[in-house]
Amino acid sequence: MIDPADMASRLPTWLRIVLVGVAVVIASGAALAGYRYYSQPTMLTLAVGSYDGEAVRIMSAIASRLAKNNASIHLKIVESGNALEAAKTFAADKVDLAIVRADAGDLSAARTVVLVTHAVVMIIVPPGSAIDSMEGLKGKTVGVVGGDVNRHVVDVLTREYDLTRAKVQFKDLAPGDAQQALRAKQVSALLLVVPISEKYLTLVRNFFAGNAKHKAGLIAIESAGAIANVAQAYESYNLPKGTLRGSPPIPDDDLTTLRVPFYLVANKKLSDDMVGELAKTVMESRRDLIGEFPLLAQVAAPSTDKDAFIPVHPGAAAYFDGTQQGFFEKYSDALYYGPMALGALASLLAGLWKFVGFGGNGRPASPLDPLYALAARIRTAESEGDLAAVEDELDNIVKAELAKYAKGTIQAADAAALSLAVHRLEHLMDYRRSALRARPSAIAAE
Repeated sequence: MIDPADMASRLPTWLRIVLVGVAVVIASGAALAGYRYYSQPTMLTLAVGSYDGEAVRIMSAIASRLAKNNASIHLKIVESGNALEAAKTFAADKVDLAIVRADAGDLSAARTVVLVTHAVVMIIVPPGSAIDSMEGLKGKTVGVVGGDVNRHVVDVLTREYDLTRAKVQFKDLAPGDAQQALRAKQVSALLLVVPISEKYLTLVRNFFAGNAKHKAGLIAIESAGAIANVAQAYESYNLPKGTLRGSPPIPDDDLTTLRVPFYLVANKKLSDDMVGELAKTVMESRRDLIGEFPLLAQVAAPSTDKDAFIPVHPGAAAYFDGTQQGFFEKYSDALYYGPMALGALASLLAGLWKFVGFGGNGRPASPLDPLYALAARIRTAESEGDLAAVEDELDNIVKAELAKYAKGTIQAADAAALSLAVHRLEHLMDYRRSALRARPSAIAAE
């Protein structure tokens, strides 16, 4: 069998240095590539959409800020038209994150990261209308601003108030067509689902602009509590007096209605650390951008209750509860196994150093080293066979060292020292043979 150490010793020193250098370069390159891979920010895709584009602008601003600050998480915005389409894109597993309405589509894989806002259901009648309750809508047509995205709201109201039997019709309207539909009496009321912010309240007021003598009216959803108990995506909500207009106030008293939350959701497969970092970066960006986008004032922690309609992601829950792992908890395994890995690396480097041909103190290994061990074996030899085995090993060593000398890998001084050592060992073997031969005579004399 070929001894690897003996094979390595036959290689010229320059070749061993080159081989070790190549190995070091390869290992260093692999380590650098690994570091760059793990230090790169994580890119997460986010589906977002709204009929006015506001949600896209807000999340794009947050994404730009994360990129500018070299955050560990970056966002790639996927425009989806509206919250319903964003939910469908998320449910199809085409994105990692989405801004969704709680009543939109299949959210079984969704886990909340932050609460973005609440949108309030408003059923508004034009100035001068005699309609003042849900029963007053009998036989009327209601314009649904936003169309399909509000289809689920229409369904729950229809079931609760039996609007099919009341022959209430619903007509989808784009926001830009709502005012004209009211003026042409194509619809008798409007159904909207909007956040309570100045931008959206101004939009609602503009639907009824131009009539100073009369004020628009809001219809209460008195069964909001019963609806929320069955359709848990919704909450019963009291719209404060004067929300739409202060004087005269619209509504003229707190009004019972429904509201539905918007969430930033993450796929439940995303790691806790990643989602916790996302929640942190979104909340920090919110503080910086709230002046430009007032709607961000409504961003808050989601419900962490176990019976929440959309469960909170464990990573987000840990961030908001203040239970995220600290440095030593997160990297305990690395701290435990790191010294072991460093020890293995040190052993590897020592082996490479020996492979190159250097011993202690940075000096070349001496060709006399293997001969020192033979001297001890000669002194303890108990038979001629033992001495013959040592002599055979000595011949092999001398043969190998002479081959090195012929190749120029050892110096002349080393060869001369080797010759002296060999003569010394030969005299020692002669002495030991004589001692072994004299041993029977000594025993007989006794």
